[in-house]
Amino acid sequence: MLVGIDLGTTNSLVACFRDGKAQVIPNRLGKLLTPSVVAIDEDGMILVGETAREFGILHPLSVASVFKRSMGTDRVFELDGMKFDAEELSRFVLRSLKEDAEVFLGCPVDEAIISVPAYFNDLQRKATKRAGELAGLKVSRIINEPTAAAIAHGVGGNAARPTADGAAQGVGVVCVEASNEDPVDERCLVFDLGGGTFDVSILEFFACIMEVHAIAGDNFIGGEDFTDLLATMFCARVGVARILLDERTQAELMKAAEIAKCKFSESEKVTMTCTINGQMHSEDFTLDEYEQSCQPLLERLRRPIERSLRDADVHLDQLDRIILVGGATRLPVVRRFVEKMFHRAPEALVDPDTAVALGAALQCGMKMRDAEISEVVLTDVCPFTLGTEVVAGNGTFEEPGHFLPIIERNTVIPVSRRQRVSTAHDNQSQVVVKILQGESRMAANNLLLGEITAAVPVGPRGAEAIDVVFTYDLNSLLEVEVTIVSTGETTKMVVQNEEHKLSDEEVARRFERLAYLKQNPREDEANRLQLLRGERLYEESTGERREIIDRAMMEFDRVLNRQDFYEIEVARERLRKFLDSLEG
Repeated sequence: MLVGIDLGTTNSLVACFRDGKAQVIPNRLGKLLTPSVVAIDEDGMILVGETAREFGILHPLSVASVFKRSMGTDRVFELDGMKFDAEELSRFVLRSLKEDAEVFLGCPVDEAIISVPAYFNDLQRKATKRAGELAGLKVSRIINEPTAAAIAHGVGGNAARPTADGAAQGVGVVCVEASNEDPVDERCLVFDLGGGTFDVSILEFFACIMEVHAIAGDNFIGGEDFTDLLATMFCARVGVARILLDERTQAELMKAAEIAKCKFSESEKVTMTCTINGQMHSEDFTLDEYEQSCQPLLERLRRPIERSLRDADVHLDQLDRIILVGGATRLPVVRRFVEKMFHRAPEALVDPDTAVALGAALQCGMKMRDAEISEVVLTDVCPFTLGTEVVAGNGTFEEPGHFLPIIERNTVIPVSRRQRVSTAHDNQSQVVVKILQGESRMAANNLLLGEITAAVPVGPRGAEAIDVVFTYDLNSLLEVEVTIVSTGETTKMVVQNEEHKLSDEEVARRFERLAYLKQNPREDEANRLQLLRGERLYEESTGERREIIDRAMMEFDRVLNRQDFYEIEVARERLRKFLDSLEG
Protein backbone atom coordinates (compact mmCIF):
# COMPACT_ATOMS: atom_id res chain seq x y z
CA MET A 1 0.00 0.00 0.00
CA LEU A 2 1.20 3.49 -0.89
CA VAL A 3 0.68 6.36 1.55
CA GLY A 4 1.51 10.07 1.65
CA ILE A 5 3.46 11.43 4.61
CA ASP A 6 3.97 14.97 5.83
CA LEU A 7 7.12 14.69 7.96
CA GLY A 8 6.91 17.98 9.82
CA THR A 9 9.12 19.86 12.23
CA THR A 10 6.47 20.07 14.94
CA ASN A 11 3.86 17.52 13.83
CA SER A 12 3.71 14.72 11.26
CA LEU A 13 0.77 13.10 9.45
CA VAL A 14 0.09 10.10 7.22
CA ALA A 15 -2.68 9.97 4.62
CA CYS A 16 -3.94 7.57 1.96
CA PHE A 17 -6.04 7.64 -1.21
CA ARG A 18 -8.90 5.17 -1.53
CA ASP A 19 -12.53 5.14 -2.65
CA GLY A 20 -11.96 8.39 -4.55
CA LYS A 21 -10.86 10.27 -1.45
CA ALA A 22 -7.65 11.40 0.14
CA GLN A 23 -7.89 10.99 3.88
CA VAL A 24 -5.66 11.66 6.85
CA ILE A 25 -5.23 8.59 9.03
CA PRO A 26 -5.65 8.96 12.79
CA ASN A 27 -2.83 7.76 15.00
CA ARG A 28 -3.06 5.30 17.86
CA LEU A 29 -4.47 8.04 20.08
CA GLY A 30 -7.22 8.84 17.61
CA LYS A 31 -5.60 12.14 16.64
CA LEU A 32 -4.53 13.34 13.23
CA LEU A 33 -1.33 15.07 14.31
CA THR A 34 1.60 13.09 15.67
CA PRO A 35 4.13 15.40 17.34
CA SER A 36 7.58 14.99 15.79
CA VAL A 37 9.12 14.25 19.16
CA VAL A 38 11.21 11.25 20.24
CA ALA A 39 12.18 10.26 23.78
CA ILE A 40 13.70 7.33 25.64
CA ASP A 41 12.07 6.28 28.89
CA GLU A 42 13.66 4.79 32.03
CA ASP A 43 13.51 1.31 30.53
CA GLY A 44 15.28 2.34 27.36
CA MET A 45 12.10 2.27 25.26
CA ILE A 46 11.63 4.69 22.38
CA LEU A 47 8.63 6.98 22.74
CA VAL A 48 7.19 8.90 19.78
CA GLY A 49 4.64 11.66 19.45
CA GLU A 50 2.51 13.12 22.19
CA THR A 51 3.74 10.58 24.71
CA ALA A 52 7.31 11.49 24.04
CA ARG A 53 6.48 15.18 24.35
CA GLU A 54 4.86 14.71 27.73
CA PHE A 55 7.76 12.53 28.91
CA GLY A 56 10.19 15.18 27.73
CA ILE A 57 8.66 17.87 29.92
CA LEU A 58 9.53 15.76 32.93
CA HIS A 59 12.81 14.42 31.54
CA PRO A 60 14.15 17.14 29.19
CA LEU A 61 17.51 15.38 28.76
CA SER A 62 15.79 12.32 27.31
CA VAL A 63 13.80 13.97 24.53
CA ALA A 64 14.52 15.38 21.07
CA SER A 65 12.35 17.67 18.94
CA VAL A 66 12.70 20.10 16.03
CA PHE A 67 15.30 17.72 14.58
CA LYS A 68 13.94 18.18 11.07
CA ARG A 69 16.00 21.37 10.92
CA SER A 70 19.13 19.21 11.27
CA MET A 71 18.38 16.79 8.43
CA GLY A 72 21.40 16.35 6.20
CA THR A 73 23.86 17.50 8.86
CA ASP A 74 26.18 15.78 11.33
CA ARG A 75 24.40 17.11 14.40
CA VAL A 76 24.05 14.50 17.12
CA PHE A 77 21.18 14.39 19.62
CA GLU A 78 21.89 12.69 22.94
CA LEU A 79 18.97 11.04 24.68
CA ASP A 80 19.62 9.44 28.06
CA GLY A 81 23.23 8.71 27.09
CA MET A 82 22.38 7.38 23.61
CA LYS A 83 23.30 9.30 20.45
CA PHE A 84 21.13 9.72 17.37
CA ASP A 85 21.24 11.83 14.24
CA ALA A 86 18.23 13.53 12.65
CA GLU A 87 17.73 10.70 10.15
CA GLU A 88 17.46 8.12 12.91
CA LEU A 89 15.05 10.24 14.94
CA SER A 90 12.92 10.82 11.85
CA ARG A 91 12.95 7.08 11.28
CA PHE A 92 11.20 6.56 14.62
CA VAL A 93 8.48 9.03 13.67
CA LEU A 94 8.01 7.50 10.22
CA ARG A 95 7.91 4.02 11.67
CA SER A 96 5.15 5.10 14.07
CA LEU A 97 3.13 6.60 11.20
CA LYS A 98 3.63 3.43 9.15
CA GLU A 99 2.30 1.24 11.96
CA ASP A 100 -0.73 3.50 12.50
CA ALA A 101 -1.53 3.35 8.78
CA GLU A 102 -1.24 -0.44 8.71
CA VAL A 103 -3.69 -0.80 11.60
CA PHE A 104 -6.15 1.64 10.02
CA LEU A 105 -5.94 0.18 6.51
CA GLY A 106 -5.68 -3.46 7.57
CA CYS A 107 -2.83 -4.20 5.18
CA PRO A 108 0.95 -3.77 4.99
CA VAL A 109 2.26 -0.31 4.08
CA ASP A 110 5.55 -0.56 2.23
CA GLU A 111 5.74 2.54 0.02
CA ALA A 112 5.40 6.26 0.61
CA ILE A 113 5.50 9.69 -0.98
CA ILE A 114 7.10 12.00 1.58
CA SER A 115 6.87 15.78 1.52
CA VAL A 116 9.76 18.13 2.31
CA PRO A 117 10.12 21.92 2.47
CA ALA A 118 10.59 23.29 -1.03
CA TYR A 119 13.77 24.99 0.16
CA PHE A 120 15.40 21.75 1.33
CA ASN A 121 18.68 21.21 -0.47
CA ASP A 122 19.83 17.92 -1.97
CA LEU A 123 21.51 16.75 1.23
CA GLN A 124 18.32 17.28 3.22
CA ARG A 125 16.15 15.55 0.62
CA LYS A 126 18.40 12.52 0.50
CA ALA A 127 18.51 12.37 4.29
CA THR A 128 14.70 12.36 4.33
CA LYS A 129 14.64 9.52 1.83
CA ARG A 130 17.13 7.52 3.90
CA ALA A 131 14.99 8.06 7.00
CA GLY A 132 12.04 6.56 5.13
CA GLU A 133 14.10 3.59 4.06
CA LEU A 134 15.27 3.07 7.64
CA ALA A 135 11.59 2.95 8.61
CA GLY A 136 10.94 0.13 6.14
CA LEU A 137 9.41 2.25 3.39
CA LYS A 138 10.24 2.50 -0.28
CA VAL A 139 10.23 6.25 -0.88
CA SER A 140 8.88 6.48 -4.42
CA ARG A 141 8.93 10.27 -4.52
CA ILE A 142 9.94 13.33 -2.55
CA ILE A 143 7.36 16.07 -3.14
CA ASN A 144 7.64 19.72 -2.17
CA GLU A 145 5.25 20.72 0.61
CA PRO A 146 3.81 23.80 -1.15
CA THR A 147 3.18 21.74 -4.30
CA ALA A 148 1.33 19.11 -2.28
CA ALA A 149 -0.72 21.82 -0.58
CA ALA A 150 -1.61 23.36 -3.94
CA ILE A 151 -2.91 19.98 -5.11
CA ALA A 152 -5.00 19.64 -1.96
CA HIS A 153 -6.48 23.10 -2.53
CA GLY A 154 -7.53 22.13 -6.04
CA VAL A 155 -5.30 24.55 -7.91
CA GLY A 156 -6.40 24.32 -11.51
CA GLY A 157 -9.79 23.00 -10.42
CA ASN A 158 -8.43 19.52 -10.94
CA ALA A 159 -7.34 18.01 -7.68
CA ALA A 160 -9.69 18.02 -4.76
CA ARG A 161 -12.47 19.47 -2.62
CA PRO A 162 -13.03 19.05 1.11
CA THR A 163 -15.82 16.68 2.13
CA ALA A 164 -17.50 16.17 5.51
CA ASP A 165 -18.64 12.59 5.09
CA GLY A 166 -15.13 11.29 5.72
CA ALA A 167 -15.60 11.73 9.45
CA ALA A 168 -17.92 8.73 9.47
CA GLN A 169 -15.19 6.48 8.14
CA GLY A 170 -13.02 6.62 11.25
CA VAL A 171 -12.34 8.59 14.38
CA GLY A 172 -11.05 11.99 13.44
CA VAL A 173 -10.53 11.13 9.77
CA VAL A 174 -10.29 14.11 7.44
CA CYS A 175 -11.06 13.55 3.77
CA VAL A 176 -10.63 15.42 0.52
CA GLU A 177 -12.61 14.20 -2.46
CA ALA A 178 -10.97 13.90 -5.85
CA SER A 179 -12.36 15.90 -8.74
CA ASN A 180 -12.27 15.53 -12.51
CA GLU A 181 -13.54 19.01 -13.28
CA ASP A 182 -12.24 20.78 -16.35
CA PRO A 183 -8.87 22.33 -15.47
CA VAL A 184 -8.55 26.07 -15.07
CA ASP A 185 -5.37 27.95 -15.88
CA GLU A 186 -4.29 29.87 -12.80
CA ARG A 187 -1.25 31.10 -10.92
CA CYS A 188 -0.95 30.89 -7.14
CA LEU A 189 1.45 31.62 -4.32
CA VAL A 190 1.64 29.09 -1.50
CA PHE A 191 2.66 30.54 1.86
CA ASP A 192 3.75 27.56 3.96
CA LEU A 193 4.71 28.34 7.55
CA GLY A 194 5.09 25.22 9.65
CA GLY A 195 6.49 24.63 13.08
CA GLY A 196 10.11 25.02 12.09
CA THR A 197 10.43 25.93 8.40
CA PHE A 198 9.02 28.49 5.99
CA ASP A 199 8.47 28.05 2.26
CA VAL A 200 6.96 30.20 -0.42
CA SER A 201 6.32 28.79 -3.88
CA ILE A 202 4.86 30.33 -7.00
CA LEU A 203 3.10 27.75 -9.14
CA GLU A 204 1.13 27.88 -12.36
CA PHE A 205 -1.41 25.34 -13.54
CA PHE A 206 -2.12 24.97 -17.25
CA ALA A 207 -3.15 22.05 -19.48
CA CYS A 208 -2.95 19.53 -16.57
CA ILE A 209 0.62 20.62 -15.83
CA MET A 210 1.54 22.15 -12.49
CA GLU A 211 4.74 24.09 -13.03
CA VAL A 212 6.83 25.53 -10.22
CA HIS A 213 8.15 28.94 -11.27
CA ALA A 214 10.07 29.89 -8.12
CA ILE A 215 10.69 28.75 -4.59
CA ALA A 216 12.30 30.47 -1.64
CA GLY A 217 12.26 30.07 2.08
CA ASP A 218 13.99 29.90 5.42
CA ASN A 219 14.61 26.52 7.05
CA PHE A 220 15.12 28.14 10.44
CA ILE A 221 11.91 30.00 11.12
CA GLY A 222 8.49 28.67 12.03
CA GLY A 223 5.82 28.52 14.67
CA GLU A 224 8.38 27.42 17.26
CA ASP A 225 10.08 30.80 16.92
CA PHE A 226 6.84 32.67 17.54
CA THR A 227 6.34 30.54 20.65
CA ASP A 228 9.90 31.17 21.77
CA LEU A 229 9.37 34.91 21.40
CA LEU A 230 6.34 34.85 23.69
CA ALA A 231 8.32 32.85 26.25
CA THR A 232 11.07 35.49 26.14
CA MET A 233 8.50 38.28 26.56
CA PHE A 234 7.07 36.47 29.60
CA CYS A 235 10.48 36.13 31.26
CA ALA A 236 11.24 39.79 30.65
CA ARG A 237 7.89 40.77 32.15
CA VAL A 238 8.40 38.76 35.35
CA GLY A 239 12.08 39.72 35.66
CA VAL A 240 13.57 36.25 35.20
CA ALA A 241 16.82 35.53 33.35
CA ARG A 242 15.71 32.81 30.96
CA ILE A 243 19.24 31.59 30.30
CA LEU A 244 19.55 30.58 33.97
CA LEU A 245 16.45 28.35 33.95
CA ASP A 246 16.95 24.58 34.09
CA GLU A 247 15.85 22.31 31.23
CA ARG A 248 12.61 21.23 32.86
CA THR A 249 11.51 24.79 33.58
CA GLN A 250 12.43 25.75 30.01
CA ALA A 251 10.20 22.95 28.72
CA GLU A 252 7.30 24.05 30.92
CA LEU A 253 7.82 27.65 29.86
CA MET A 254 7.61 26.71 26.17
CA LYS A 255 4.49 24.65 26.76
CA ALA A 256 2.79 27.56 28.54
CA ALA A 257 3.86 29.91 25.76
CA GLU A 258 2.46 27.57 23.09
CA ILE A 259 -0.89 27.43 24.88
CA ALA A 260 -1.04 31.21 25.23
CA LYS A 261 0.02 31.75 21.62
CA CYS A 262 -2.76 29.50 20.32
CA LYS A 263 -5.34 31.46 22.35
CA PHE A 264 -4.58 34.54 20.24
CA SER A 265 -6.69 32.86 17.54
CA GLU A 266 -9.72 33.28 19.80
CA SER A 267 -8.99 36.46 21.73
CA GLU A 268 -6.98 39.66 21.42
CA LYS A 269 -5.85 39.32 25.04
CA VAL A 270 -4.38 36.18 26.58
CA THR A 271 -3.07 35.20 29.98
CA MET A 272 0.11 33.14 30.24
CA THR A 273 0.80 31.27 33.46
CA CYS A 274 3.96 29.37 34.41
CA THR A 275 5.72 28.28 37.60
CA ILE A 276 9.34 29.40 37.77
CA ASN A 277 11.64 28.61 40.69
CA GLY A 278 8.68 27.44 42.72
CA GLN A 279 6.68 30.63 42.22
CA MET A 280 3.66 30.88 39.95
CA HIS A 281 3.64 33.85 37.61
CA SER A 282 0.74 35.06 35.50
CA GLU A 283 0.95 37.79 32.88
CA ASP A 284 -1.47 39.26 30.33
CA PHE A 285 -0.46 40.04 26.75
CA THR A 286 -2.42 41.83 24.05
CA LEU A 287 -2.34 40.85 20.41
CA ASP A 288 -1.11 44.32 19.42
CA GLU A 289 1.95 44.23 21.71
CA TYR A 290 2.72 40.67 20.64
CA GLU A 291 2.44 41.65 16.97
CA GLN A 292 4.82 44.55 17.55
CA SER A 293 7.39 42.19 19.09
CA CYS A 294 6.94 39.81 16.15
CA GLN A 295 8.07 42.38 13.57
CA PRO A 296 11.63 40.98 13.21
CA LEU A 297 10.19 37.51 12.59
CA LEU A 298 7.66 38.85 10.11
CA GLU A 299 10.43 40.69 8.28
CA ARG A 300 12.23 37.35 7.85
CA LEU A 301 9.06 36.04 6.18
CA ARG A 302 8.91 39.02 3.83
CA ARG A 303 12.32 38.48 2.24
CA PRO A 304 11.70 35.00 0.73
CA ILE A 305 8.35 36.23 -0.62
CA GLU A 306 9.99 39.15 -2.38
CA ARG A 307 12.75 36.89 -3.68
CA SER A 308 10.29 34.36 -5.14
CA LEU A 309 8.26 37.09 -6.85
CA ARG A 310 11.41 38.59 -8.31
CA ASP A 311 12.76 35.22 -9.48
CA ALA A 312 9.42 34.30 -11.09
CA ASP A 313 9.06 37.81 -12.56
CA VAL A 314 5.53 37.98 -11.16
CA HIS A 315 3.66 40.99 -9.78
CA LEU A 316 1.13 40.75 -6.95
CA ASP A 317 -1.79 41.52 -9.28
CA GLN A 318 -0.82 38.58 -11.48
CA LEU A 319 -1.50 36.06 -8.71
CA ASP A 320 -4.92 34.40 -8.82
CA ARG A 321 -4.73 32.85 -5.36
CA ILE A 322 -2.78 33.16 -2.10
CA ILE A 323 -2.90 29.87 -0.19
CA LEU A 324 -1.99 29.49 3.48
CA VAL A 325 -0.45 26.22 4.63
CA GLY A 326 1.04 25.10 7.93
CA GLY A 327 -0.25 25.31 11.47
CA ALA A 328 1.59 28.55 12.19
CA THR A 329 -0.60 30.39 9.65
CA ARG A 330 -3.45 30.15 12.18
CA LEU A 331 -1.68 32.86 14.18
CA PRO A 332 -3.51 36.18 13.70
CA VAL A 333 -0.27 38.17 13.42
CA VAL A 334 0.77 35.98 10.47
CA ARG A 335 -2.60 36.31 8.72
CA ARG A 336 -2.59 40.07 9.22
CA PHE A 337 0.90 40.22 7.76
CA VAL A 338 -0.15 38.26 4.65
CA GLU A 339 -3.29 40.36 4.13
CA LYS A 340 -1.32 43.61 4.36
CA MET A 341 1.40 42.39 2.01
CA PHE A 342 -0.90 41.01 -0.69
CA HIS A 343 -3.80 43.45 -0.21
CA ARG A 344 -6.31 40.61 -0.10
CA ALA A 345 -7.57 37.84 2.15
CA PRO A 346 -5.63 34.60 1.69
CA GLU A 347 -7.26 31.19 1.28
CA ALA A 348 -7.23 28.29 3.71
CA LEU A 349 -9.98 26.08 2.27
CA VAL A 350 -8.26 22.97 3.58
CA ASP A 351 -7.09 22.67 7.19
CA PRO A 352 -3.58 24.20 7.18
CA ASP A 353 -2.34 21.34 9.37
CA THR A 354 -3.53 18.60 7.01
CA ALA A 355 -3.23 20.18 3.54
CA VAL A 356 0.25 18.85 2.78
CA ALA A 357 -0.55 15.28 3.83
CA LEU A 358 -3.77 15.32 1.81
CA GLY A 359 -1.91 16.63 -1.22
CA ALA A 360 0.69 13.88 -0.87
CA ALA A 361 -2.14 11.33 -0.70
CA LEU A 362 -3.71 12.78 -3.86
CA GLN A 363 -0.32 12.40 -5.51
CA CYS A 364 -0.48 8.75 -4.43
CA GLY A 365 -3.79 8.47 -6.28
CA MET A 366 -2.19 9.95 -9.39
CA LYS A 367 0.73 7.55 -9.14
CA MET A 368 -1.63 4.59 -8.82
CA ARG A 369 -3.55 6.03 -11.80
CA ASP A 370 -6.78 5.88 -9.88
CA ALA A 371 -9.77 6.38 -12.16
CA GLU A 372 -11.30 8.88 -9.72
CA ILE A 373 -8.61 11.49 -10.20
CA SER A 374 -7.02 13.11 -13.23
CA GLU A 375 -3.27 12.93 -13.40
CA VAL A 376 -1.33 16.16 -12.96
CA VAL A 377 2.15 16.44 -14.38
CA LEU A 378 4.37 18.14 -11.80
CA THR A 379 7.45 20.05 -12.83
CA ASP A 380 10.12 21.03 -10.34
CA VAL A 381 12.98 23.48 -10.06
CA CYS A 382 16.53 23.44 -8.80
CA PRO A 383 16.26 25.04 -5.32
CA PHE A 384 19.83 26.38 -5.17
CA THR A 385 22.29 27.75 -7.71
CA LEU A 386 24.94 25.31 -8.94
CA GLY A 387 28.28 26.48 -10.29
CA THR A 388 32.05 26.44 -9.99
CA GLU A 389 34.97 28.54 -8.75
CA VAL A 390 36.83 30.89 -11.10
CA VAL A 391 39.40 33.66 -11.09
CA ALA A 392 37.94 37.10 -11.89
CA GLY A 393 39.65 40.34 -12.86
CA ASN A 394 38.78 43.33 -10.69
CA GLY A 395 40.51 45.95 -12.85
CA THR A 396 43.82 45.83 -11.02
CA PHE A 397 44.68 42.17 -10.52
CA GLU A 398 43.21 38.70 -10.94
CA GLU A 399 41.16 37.78 -7.88
CA PRO A 400 40.60 34.06 -7.22
CA GLY A 401 37.72 32.46 -5.35
CA HIS A 402 34.74 33.86 -7.25
CA PHE A 403 31.59 31.81 -7.79
CA LEU A 404 30.47 31.29 -11.39
CA PRO A 405 26.77 30.26 -11.55
CA ILE A 406 26.05 27.61 -14.20
CA ILE A 407 22.52 26.49 -13.28
CA GLU A 408 20.66 29.35 -11.60
CA ARG A 409 18.26 28.63 -8.76
CA ASN A 410 14.62 28.11 -9.80
CA THR A 411 15.64 26.70 -13.18
CA VAL A 412 13.07 24.10 -14.27
CA ILE A 413 14.53 20.58 -14.17
CA PRO A 414 15.68 18.37 -15.80
CA VAL A 415 18.21 20.80 -17.21
CA SER A 416 21.68 20.82 -18.76
CA ARG A 417 23.90 23.89 -18.98
CA ARG A 418 27.32 24.35 -20.63
CA GLN A 419 29.88 26.96 -19.57
CA ARG A 420 33.26 27.54 -21.25
CA VAL A 421 36.17 28.67 -19.06
CA SER A 422 39.92 28.88 -19.69
CA THR A 423 43.19 28.33 -17.85
CA ALA A 424 43.96 31.05 -15.30
CA HIS A 425 47.77 30.84 -15.10
CA ASP A 426 50.80 30.48 -17.35
CA ASN A 427 52.25 26.98 -17.66
CA GLN A 428 49.20 25.44 -16.02
CA SER A 429 49.22 21.63 -16.29
CA GLN A 430 45.84 20.82 -14.77
CA VAL A 431 42.50 22.34 -13.87
CA VAL A 432 40.43 21.66 -10.76
CA VAL A 433 36.72 22.17 -11.34
CA LYS A 434 34.98 22.62 -8.00
CA ILE A 435 31.29 21.72 -7.91
CA LEU A 436 29.50 24.24 -5.70
CA GLN A 437 25.96 24.87 -4.50
CA GLY A 438 24.80 28.15 -3.00
CA GLU A 439 24.06 31.81 -3.57
CA SER A 440 27.18 33.65 -2.36
CA ARG A 441 29.37 35.43 -4.90
CA MET A 442 32.44 34.01 -3.18
CA ALA A 443 33.09 30.30 -3.71
CA ALA A 444 34.31 29.66 -0.15
CA ASN A 445 30.88 30.60 1.24
CA ASN A 446 29.04 28.00 -0.84
CA LEU A 447 28.67 24.25 -0.29
CA LEU A 448 31.35 22.11 -1.94
CA LEU A 449 29.73 19.01 -3.45
CA GLY A 450 32.83 17.59 -5.14
CA GLU A 451 35.58 18.39 -7.62
CA ILE A 452 37.08 17.10 -10.88
CA THR A 453 40.76 17.33 -11.76
CA ALA A 454 41.75 17.18 -15.43
CA ALA A 455 45.13 17.50 -17.20
CA VAL A 456 45.61 20.33 -19.74
CA PRO A 457 48.44 20.99 -22.22
CA VAL A 458 50.98 23.43 -20.76
CA GLY A 459 50.77 26.88 -22.28
CA PRO A 460 50.17 30.56 -21.59
CA ARG A 461 47.23 31.74 -19.48
CA GLY A 462 43.92 31.52 -21.33
CA ALA A 463 45.29 29.34 -24.14
CA GLU A 464 43.32 26.24 -23.15
CA ALA A 465 39.52 26.26 -23.14
CA ILE A 466 37.53 23.95 -20.88
CA ASP A 467 33.84 23.13 -21.33
CA VAL A 468 31.99 22.44 -18.08
CA VAL A 469 28.55 20.84 -18.38
CA PHE A 470 26.18 20.56 -15.40
CA THR A 471 23.17 18.25 -15.84
CA TYR A 472 20.55 18.11 -13.06
CA ASP A 473 17.74 15.55 -13.26
CA LEU A 474 14.34 14.97 -11.61
CA ASN A 475 15.90 12.69 -9.00
CA SER A 476 18.14 15.52 -7.78
CA LEU A 477 21.22 13.86 -9.25
CA LEU A 478 23.88 16.17 -10.65
CA GLU A 479 26.22 14.99 -13.39
CA VAL A 480 29.25 17.13 -14.20
CA GLU A 481 31.25 16.73 -17.39
CA VAL A 482 34.59 18.47 -17.97
CA THR A 483 36.02 18.51 -21.51
CA ILE A 484 39.43 19.90 -22.53
CA VAL A 485 38.55 21.48 -25.89
CA SER A 486 41.95 21.13 -27.59
CA THR A 487 42.37 17.41 -26.77
CA GLY A 488 38.75 16.34 -26.56
CA GLU A 489 39.45 14.47 -23.31
CA THR A 490 36.35 14.25 -21.11
CA THR A 491 35.96 13.46 -17.41
CA LYS A 492 32.55 12.81 -15.86
CA MET A 493 31.32 12.67 -12.29
CA VAL A 494 27.91 11.97 -10.78
CA VAL A 495 27.62 13.97 -7.56
CA GLN A 496 26.04 11.94 -4.79
CA ASN A 497 25.99 15.07 -2.65
CA GLU A 498 27.55 13.71 0.51
CA GLU A 499 28.09 16.54 2.91
CA HIS A 500 31.38 18.36 2.83
CA LYS A 501 32.87 18.26 6.31
CA LEU A 502 35.42 20.69 7.69
CA SER A 503 38.19 19.26 9.82
CA ASP A 504 39.22 20.97 13.06
CA GLU A 505 42.31 22.27 11.26
CA GLU A 506 40.20 23.78 8.46
CA VAL A 507 37.88 25.41 10.99
CA ALA A 508 40.90 26.88 12.82
CA ARG A 509 42.31 28.25 9.54
CA ARG A 510 38.96 29.86 8.74
CA PHE A 511 38.86 31.61 12.11
CA GLU A 512 42.42 32.85 11.55
CA ARG A 513 41.41 34.27 8.20
CA LEU A 514 38.42 36.04 9.75
CA ALA A 515 40.62 37.43 12.53
CA TYR A 516 42.97 38.82 9.91
CA LEU A 517 40.13 40.46 8.00
CA LYS A 518 39.07 42.36 11.12
CA GLN A 519 42.20 44.48 10.76
CA ASN A 520 41.29 45.44 7.22
CA PRO A 521 39.54 48.77 6.48
CA ARG A 522 36.54 46.84 5.19
CA GLU A 523 35.74 46.08 8.82
CA ASP A 524 34.94 49.71 9.41
CA GLU A 525 31.29 49.67 10.44
CA ALA A 526 29.99 51.79 7.57
CA ASN A 527 32.00 49.82 5.02
CA ARG A 528 30.88 46.52 6.47
CA LEU A 529 27.23 47.54 6.27
CA GLN A 530 27.41 48.18 2.54
CA LEU A 531 29.45 45.03 1.93
CA LEU A 532 26.84 42.96 3.73
CA ARG A 533 24.03 44.64 1.83
CA GLY A 534 25.78 43.88 -1.42
CA GLU A 535 26.31 40.25 -0.49
CA ARG A 536 22.65 39.91 0.46
CA LEU A 537 21.39 41.52 -2.73
CA TYR A 538 23.72 39.31 -4.78
CA GLU A 539 22.28 36.21 -3.14
CA GLU A 540 18.75 37.46 -3.75
CA SER A 541 19.42 38.16 -7.44
CA THR A 542 20.04 36.09 -10.56
CA GLY A 543 21.43 36.53 -14.06
CA GLU A 544 22.59 39.93 -15.31
CA ARG A 545 21.59 41.64 -12.06
CA ARG A 546 24.13 39.43 -10.23
CA GLU A 547 26.88 40.39 -12.67
CA ILE A 548 26.21 44.10 -12.12
CA ILE A 549 26.30 43.70 -8.33
CA ASP A 550 29.48 41.61 -8.53
CA ARG A 551 31.24 44.31 -10.57
CA ALA A 552 30.16 47.01 -8.10
CA MET A 553 31.39 44.93 -5.16
CA MET A 554 34.72 44.20 -6.85
CA GLU A 555 35.21 47.91 -7.51
CA PHE A 556 34.59 48.71 -3.85
CA ASP A 557 36.96 45.92 -2.81
CA ARG A 558 39.63 47.44 -5.05
CA VAL A 559 39.23 50.85 -3.35
CA LEU A 560 39.36 49.28 0.12
CA ASN A 561 42.62 47.55 -0.75
CA ARG A 562 44.23 50.95 -1.44
CA GLN A 563 43.30 52.02 2.12
CA ASP A 564 42.80 55.67 1.20
CA PHE A 565 40.28 57.02 3.72
CA TYR A 566 38.82 59.79 1.52
CA GLU A 567 38.59 57.56 -1.55
CA ILE A 568 36.87 54.87 0.51
CA GLU A 569 34.27 57.37 1.73
CA VAL A 570 33.48 58.44 -1.82
CA ALA A 571 33.32 54.85 -3.07
CA ARG A 572 31.17 53.77 -0.14
CA GLU A 573 28.63 56.51 -0.82
CA ARG A 574 28.57 55.56 -4.50
CA LEU A 575 27.97 51.92 -3.59
CA ARG A 576 25.27 52.89 -1.09
CA LYS A 577 23.33 54.85 -3.71
CA PHE A 578 23.69 51.98 -6.17
CA LEU A 579 22.35 49.44 -3.67
CA ASP A 580 19.54 51.84 -2.72
CA SER A 581 18.50 51.99 -6.35
CA LEU A 582 18.37 48.19 -6.52
CA GLU A 583 16.17 47.98 -3.45
CA GLY A 584 14.04 50.95 -4.46
